[in-house]
Amino acid sequence: MRSNEKKTKYDDKDLIQKSKDGGLDVIETYVFWDLHEPVRNQFNFEGRNDLVKFFKLIADAGLYAHLRIGPYVCAEWNYGGFPLWLHFIPGIKFRTNNEPFKAEMKRFTAKIVDLMKQEKLYASQVGPIILSQIENEYGNVQSHYGAGAKPYVNWAAAMATSLNTGVPWVMCQQADTPDPLINTCNGFYCDGFTPNSPKKPKMWTENWSGWFLAFGGAVPYRPVEDLAFAVACFYQRGGTFQNYYMVL
Repeated sequence: MRSNEKKTKYDDKDLIQKSKDGGLDVIETYVFWDLHEPVRNQFNFEGRNDLVKFFKLIADAGLYAHLRIGPYVCAEWNYGGFPLWLHFIPGIKFRTNNEPFKAEMKRFTAKIVDLMKQEKLYASQVGPIILSQIENEYGNVQSHYGAGAKPYVNWAAAMATSLNTGVPWVMCQQADTPDPLINTCNGFYCDGFTPNSPKKPKMWTENWSGWFLAFGGAVPYRPVEDLAFAVACFYQRGGTFQNYYMVL
């Protein structure tokens, strides 16, 4: 960068420090399958894809982390984060009780967990990661998957638990989340949310500080006063954890 050029973008370290300075103590991130495995069995964890470095930066800043593996990460990312090659596996059907899909999902999830374990990044290893997430807002679309939905949810929960991370797993927007996983709320307001067990904490994984722009629609805007009021109401009514989606 030339001396007369103005820096216009933050790098990871800057953003993490900015978040800390703003009073945050946990950094959440999705894991983008299409970036990390663009070709089947060929992984990329270099440069901007360096998950280990990112979590070490979080630890260096004295913050905690929430690792949202998914591996589906929602419509804000091309193809929901799935790599294109996944589409061409014979007999595959995404996000349902389908053996080819479950085999690939388990393999990728285990790959990420093993990578984190090797670097001792889980809180159970005195690392920064205090939570992990499997699946993502599946409850919003579960009815479209018919009889294969519930067995898939149960399988995903059991698969995640079997990886022995030593930290809790969550499923957001999943009212029937199996124990011991924690169901969490995503939305503009979550003060009225109740976990599916009195033994589970009340958690808000996505507090939508903004929204995406629909083609031809009005520009979304959420006043900061409304955001602050929603957070206050959430904690007043027993909330234990909330995450801004997103902080920039």
